[in-house]
Amino acid sequence: MNTDTSHTSHTINLAQCFIAVDDHDKALAFYRDALGLEVRKDVSFEGMRWVTVGSPAQPDVEIVLEPPLADPNAPAADRQAAAELLAKGMLRGVNFRTDDVDATFERVRAAGGDVLQEPMDQPYGTRDCAFRDPAGNMLRFSQPRG
Repeated sequence: MNTDTSHTSHTINLAQCFIAVDDHDKALAFYRDALGLEVRKDVSFEGMRWVTVGSPAQPDVEIVLEPPLADPNAPAADRQAAAELLAKGMLRGVNFRTDDVDATFERVRAAGGDVLQEPMDQPYGTRDCAFRDPAGNMLRFSQPRG
């Protein structure tokens, strides 16, 4: 393995992350209306749907709302297993950073967000809160403490 990094440099940035959802219309209402993310793409293919959303403040980062098992060739049993894990809230969501966690919490709660944790100071240096999206994914919103 060549460990000489002096000859070239390149950057690696996050472009997309994926969240499984079981109802794109409910998810879209939550991510667009409650969180204020913009819709960038809405694509259907082979009976499945992908909706891409993102923060206007991060035009190069997207969240793709996808079916629980986004493989048209997946066996029915695997599709059912993925749907059951999603329904139990066992699939990971995403963590967001905000400049005002308390205001974010109030906005999302007022929009009908399912509260998991009210804003609290964490021992690791952030103040955060957590919600479940309509599909059961956990979303955490954190604000660094200064």
